[in-house]
Amino acid sequence: MRIGELSRRTGVNTHQLRYYEAQGLLEADRGANGYREYDESAVLRVKQIRHLLGAGLSSEDIAYLLPCAVGEAPTLPGCPELLAAMRSRLRRLDDQMARLARSRDALTDYIDAAERTSAETYPPLDDPDLAAVPA
Repeated sequence: MRIGELSRRTGVNTHQLRYYEAQGLLEADRGANGYREYDESAVLRVKQIRHLLGAGLSSEDIAYLLPCAVGEAPTLPGCPELLAAMRSRLRRLDDQMARLARSRDALTDYIDAAERTSAETYPPLDDPDLAAVPA
């Protein structure tokens, strides 16, 4: 099947399919006309990729895990190498979440402090001398 058909059957746009191919996640043969040709297994492969991306895995992580994937969801065997890769990604996600929580807390503190400050200490918003505040 051509890339347009794969896109229709998986709901993934052709740009993303080309990206998956460039990342080594998806393979296509080239016809005599130069068009990409995918076999039937590409539908399952794309669905597996989408599930793994949804779990927060990078394309590099997925390239490592994908050869072991079974089924659409997919299921991954509990071998030490795969578990180590998934645990590493989980730690990175936990670190990102902690950084985001700290940023959120700091922003909340700024908002709370600004709301507690009396409106009288600021010039009116319609003051023409007031410079625009960047968003």
